[in-house]
Amino acid sequence: MIEAAHSTPTTRIDAQSPILRFEGITKQFAAVTALNDVSFSIEAGHCHALVGENGAGKSTLGKIVAGIHGPTAGTLYVRGQPVRVGSPREAARHGIGIVHQELCFCPNLTVAENLCLGNLPSRWGLLNRSEMRRAARAMLAEINADIDVDAPLAMLSTGQEQMVQIAGAVGSGADIIIMDEPTSALAAVEAEHLFELIDRLKARGATLIYVSHRLDEIFRLCDRVTVLRDGQHIATTDMRDMTADRIVQQMIGRSIEDYFPEHLGGQIGPERLRIENLTSPGKFQEITFGVRAGEVVGLAGLVGAGRSEIARAVFGLDPKATGRIRVNGKPVNVGSPREAMALGIGYLPEDRKNQGLVLSMGGRANLTLPILNRLSRLGFIRRRQEREVTDRYFDRLRVRTPHADAEVWTLSGGNQQKIALAKWLAAQCSILILDEPTRGVDIGAKAEIHALIDELARQGAAILLISSELPEVLNLSTRVIALREGRCMGELDRKQADQEAVMRLMAGLDEVAHGRP
Repeated sequence: MIEAAHSTPTTRIDAQSPILRFEGITKQFAAVTALNDVSFSIEAGHCHALVGENGAGKSTLGKIVAGIHGPTAGTLYVRGQPVRVGSPREAARHGIGIVHQELCFCPNLTVAENLCLGNLPSRWGLLNRSEMRRAARAMLAEINADIDVDAPLAMLSTGQEQMVQIAGAVGSGADIIIMDEPTSALAAVEAEHLFELIDRLKARGATLIYVSHRLDEIFRLCDRVTVLRDGQHIATTDMRDMTADRIVQQMIGRSIEDYFPEHLGGQIGPERLRIENLTSPGKFQEITFGVRAGEVVGLAGLVGAGRSEIARAVFGLDPKATGRIRVNGKPVNVGSPREAMALGIGYLPEDRKNQGLVLSMGGRANLTLPILNRLSRLGFIRRRQEREVTDRYFDRLRVRTPHADAEVWTLSGGNQQKIALAKWLAAQCSILILDEPTRGVDIGAKAEIHALIDELARQGAAILLISSELPEVLNLSTRVIALREGRCMGELDRKQADQEAVMRLMAGLDEVAHGRP
């Protein structure tokens, strides 16, 4: 969260010098070197991309600028002056704000309270709630976000939380804004609104550091790009001199081809999962569809369409949900995650930090949580088998960690996501619900996860895929179901499902017959 809203920078920008300059920046966490002697500069008024694989040091560098971390060595120059930004509040005094990759809020407070937390308006020594609400509405209006400022933050979807965080950064008055994976939880329409906002900010002279794994966004928005690899600076280049292949080569040292899923040519098996008239008051209603063995069925929709809410209900996390669920043709009652897991259902949630992982536990312990009964004998865990399973899936997903028992909160967001996915691969579920499976992972890991999803489908798993990246849904899915405001707007097979057709359904411009016998 931005701590000093509506602050102004302490020093005016010198148009003849970089607004930010890094000289020999090094950052160590215990035995891990996150950044090693990084030096480059960022020009005022530019949108500057920062790219690299998970663990390359992108988020760490952004947090040093924002005052969350201090460098172990090296110097940061802001507007030509050497500074040591000791806290987010001090960063705000330098005109610096940040949109975090992992959402940073107080879930028990309202949207308005979170947005104004660093600069609460008062009157006669008491909180001026009407002024607080007015300021919060103005921040949200700046980014075209229609969110109730009196709603508790815990009631919002991940995408809505991301929009609130963006509103807080923009509304802080900062003229240097770090955006760390800002579209990771946004649907295509919300992302386009963000891009328009970035264009307006640049036109006003703001400087943006844009951290993203999505190369199309980088080419759409950014003037220059800096590539990091293993904590080291590889190159800083004008975007007009770059190609996607060149960026990928610099990031990971190899090229990545577009992945074509092989399961599409395979045999579709019997229906593994079917939901009929699934309804949850205020979230979604009368949802009916099935997923067969060997299929990947994509759920597409804007933020608030009910995609994640449907997934949670199928996994037994919505006690108010009504309707019928069948697994392998048999009616079942899924009243809890334990019952869902016993039926062979696995669920990767969109919010890995709060729902997908136990951050204080190690990677090994997180990965084996769903299969402890399989790894135990007479109440004791068989450590050798546990190590073998962990090593197998850490290698398969290229999880980068100092050791298997390193606490998950110390890992990069992408490596956290890999562990959250690996635990369900280890559980060998026949039905997998994957909500934003590649959120926050680098382009190399994304290709690997796509290949894993394809492999699981070829092996007979039934996969329900939810993603805010419409190209990902279209590329991987056998069928696509479009949702809008909690209702099914239609179902398209792969031949029908192009970006325009799905977007029209998501926006409510079209509606087609839905459902299969």
